[in-house]
Amino acid sequence: MPEKLRFTVPAAYDQKQAKLFLKGYCGLSTRMITSLKRETEGIVSNGKILRTVDTVRAGQVVTVTLPEEESPYIEPVEGEPEIVFEDSHLLIANKPPFMPVHPVKQYQTDTLANGVVAYSLSRGERYVFRAVNRLDRNTSGLVMIAKNRFTVNRLKNCVHKTYLAAVHGEITQDGTVRAPIGLQEGSKIVRCVTAEGTPAVTHYAVLYSEREYSLLRLWLETGKTHQIRCHMSHLGHPLLGDDLYGGTREKINRHALHCAEMRFRHPVTGEDITVQAALPQDMAPLFCVGGRSFSKLS
Repeated sequence: MPEKLRFTVPAAYDQKQAKLFLKGYCGLSTRMITSLKRETEGIVSNGKILRTVDTVRAGQVVTVTLPEEESPYIEPVEGEPEIVFEDSHLLIANKPPFMPVHPVKQYQTDTLANGVVAYSLSRGERYVFRAVNRLDRNTSGLVMIAKNRFTVNRLKNCVHKTYLAAVHGEITQDGTVRAPIGLQEGSKIVRCVTAEGTPAVTHYAVLYSEREYSLLRLWLETGKTHQIRCHMSHLGHPLLGDDLYGGTREKINRHALHCAEMRFRHPVTGEDITVQAALPQDMAPLFCVGGRSFSKLS
């Protein structure tokens, strides 16, 4: 069944053109507005079609009906995805390590997408699997899935993510890495800091530090592939378990990185939401030192 979104025109848009209200307040893209205009009742108000050239008034209710979409086939595979937040607009899952987000050539049925598709069908829902953020196969933690185009457009670059990581060596002060990232010469996977790369900024705060390893809380201004892994290796402190960037697997059998928190403003309700995911079993022991846990984010 098509989803309906209802918006009330605020005083700031009184006597403004509907197109300005739909884009500036409702957050609809030009492409989506064009698509909705083709629908029988894509944009209506007071029981009538609302044209983009019409004038809206404060207090007027505008209803947008999102069209049903044909989803690319992803094989549903029964499992138990850990859902930490869900409503009619989005879903957030806590992805375990060693699981890809999307099906790829070598992983067709054991991905987060396969499990979420099976889960949604079991609840009578059918929507395109759209991951707002992506994590490496071996990175654990929160992945947000938008259930429609409107939601994914509103949340793009608007979700503040916090990561937990364990790195080699002693780091005693909080800091920021501002260093451009690009592909390492001769590799299609490994990134490196290079003047020819694209800008990347990583902030980190020290939760615990000793000679052998340090525990960090990190957040990003940019979202480049392997950004945290590359930047920490650049500092001389690769992630534990990250043998691709200079770490060793003595304490953990994958890079010790977990997306632990998401903060965002809900694209429809406007509510400020914070969602957290506990550390997986392989990382939790690293963050418990002397009987004290260093996995708290606040």
